[in-house]
Amino acid sequence: MIFRILEEQYGARLAAEKAAKAQASPSAAADRRYMQLALTLGRRGLGRTGTNPAVGAVLVKDGVIIGRGWTQDGGRPHAEVEALRRAGEAARGATLYVTLEPCSHHGRSPPCADAIVAAGVARVVSAIEDPNPLVGGQGHARLRDAGIAVEVGLCAEEAARDHAGHLLRVQEQRPHVVLKLAVSADDKIAAAGRKPVAITGEAARARVHLLRAQSDAILVGIGTVLADDPQLTCRLPGMAAQSPIRVVLDRSLRIPGDSRLVHSARQTPLWLMASEIAEAASAMRLGAAGAEVIHVADCADTPGLSLPAVLRALSDRGVTRLLVEGGAQVARAIVAGRLADEIWLLRGPAPIGEGGVAALDGLPLTAITDAPDWRERSSERVGDDTLAIYDRT
Repeated sequence: MIFRILEEQYGARLAAEKAAKAQASPSAAADRRYMQLALTLGRRGLGRTGTNPAVGAVLVKDGVIIGRGWTQDGGRPHAEVEALRRAGEAARGATLYVTLEPCSHHGRSPPCADAIVAAGVARVVSAIEDPNPLVGGQGHARLRDAGIAVEVGLCAEEAARDHAGHLLRVQEQRPHVVLKLAVSADDKIAAAGRKPVAITGEAARARVHLLRAQSDAILVGIGTVLADDPQLTCRLPGMAAQSPIRVVLDRSLRIPGDSRLVHSARQTPLWLMASEIAEAASAMRLGAAGAEVIHVADCADTPGLSLPAVLRALSDRGVTRLLVEGGAQVARAIVAGRLADEIWLLRGPAPIGEGGVAALDGLPLTAITDAPDWRERSSERVGDDTLAIYDRT
């Protein structure tokens, strides 16, 4: 998905950048180093910037970093404004490295492009253009019109991955979807009778909780809620406030009123995706407890909710990064429907054995690991477990 977006936006420009990389000059190497720092800074805002992209920005003058910024919680201030504020008057004549095209329209704050011009920045190196029709090249054009040198495309692949939620929400009206699977050595996700069992170790669980903190929302099916009574929060020390919105696919509103999700709905948002014909009395009862019931269409040809309709409804409410954690039926539907953009496959060292629940509800795991729809981006050890990350082709 990321590569298709890039091909549509840049075409031959990316190929030229890759060809030149091996013969990069010292200044080009410095440009790449500063852009990598901007990308790292931008990731601090993942899951925390609302509908705004999590942008990073670095200001450099005479080889010295004079300002750094990233989009703040809730989406304001923007990264460029933060970097300019920290640099002050020193920004005049500097180079700005930014992971996404500076905005050019008036929203809840003035355009970043105007702030860059007013600060006297001499050069802007931007990773990718913003497909938002309110921007769409106009930010870069405004900078060029003011006499600022503008270069676009450095580290575009990484930037597109970091901003995938924003790109997909603008272009396809859906969030970027990450499916997380924790499977045993024999490809199971639960013991017989859907009994929960620890599959991965502490280090892997910490990685998953960080992924939760970097997501806008986390989604599970009602079967997982009934079997596990989960909290679906981020339980890393000091990061409880970064827990994502909890989303449950609950067509008939079967979630128990005494579940931990409902009990905590006033502290951490709980959205219940229900059929358009779900009982009004149940919706009112759950709404009174603090949950939000969102009605979406049923699937036309199979029982259950329409997952594309669910994704559209989440996008309409500002969700750009969605983490899907289970269970097996939901995972199968996501994979079979080609609705995931990334898959995180964590594998524990021990088997569960006969009667265990298959990871994809009867669909073989090779539908991910050996399928042309997926390519393995990376693989690593995480404690005693392994983590392989797959991108959709």
